[in-house]
Amino acid sequence: MMKLTVKQVKACLDQVITLDDPILKQLGDDSRKGVQHLIAITKNRLQKEQLALNQFHRRFKYEENFWHHGVRYIAGVDEVGRGPLAGPVVSAAVILPRDFDLIRVTDSKQLKPAVRAQLVPQIKREALSIGIGLVDNSGIDRLNIYEATRVAMKQAVEQLRPQPDEIIVDAMTIDVPIHQTRLIKGDAKSISVSAASIVAKVYRDTLMDQYARKYPEYDFNHNAGYGTANHLAALKKYGATPIHRKTFAPVKNLLHK
Repeated sequence: MMKLTVKQVKACLDQVITLDDPILKQLGDDSRKGVQHLIAITKNRLQKEQLALNQFHRRFKYEENFWHHGVRYIAGVDEVGRGPLAGPVVSAAVILPRDFDLIRVTDSKQLKPAVRAQLVPQIKREALSIGIGLVDNSGIDRLNIYEATRVAMKQAVEQLRPQPDEIIVDAMTIDVPIHQTRLIKGDAKSISVSAASIVAKVYRDTLMDQYARKYPEYDFNHNAGYGTANHLAALKKYGATPIHRKTFAPVKNLLHK
């Protein structure tokens, strides 16, 4: 049998999806450095894919336990925007189906912006229901950020159809008559909360990009309202905008000078 070229070997290995594929064993005896390099790359890829799959299944642990006990609809809830000096706090609530299969869905903070943007329409296609809640800077100043976050979460949950039987929430308590499981760093532990974290993050970042066009001096499209050096310098030079949180120290201190 004629030996495959290195290019042909690469094409074969690109199709391999498991570490126990016979082709890896067959090519293992090929002494060519190019082939051995391709085998090493393939094994590394497969190990990373297996690790990602294992982590994905671990993030399903809480949902699978509820489903096993007859709980039908489980909502993951998360928020984004508690720390910025400007803009709203945004919450998302997501109910996922049992066959949800987007392996890349994890804590939004672990994902690049482009990946988050790709995942949101995919999550929307697969999710049974998604709700969004928002409290603007005026509401945050009136309520305080903790209570404003709870209001945004409540809004998100109340938009869900069907209403969930169980809520998994990232270390908060939501004012709704539904049993809740509070998870510290829930966005990294529960696939439903992970999905909610991505939806909320992209929704809020899109809003801040729009504000950046209205208030270009503050660099909102890069800092999302957080107190970066550029943002603080703009605050000092131009003052606060209508979307700044007047009860947050850097803004409050500036206004009282």
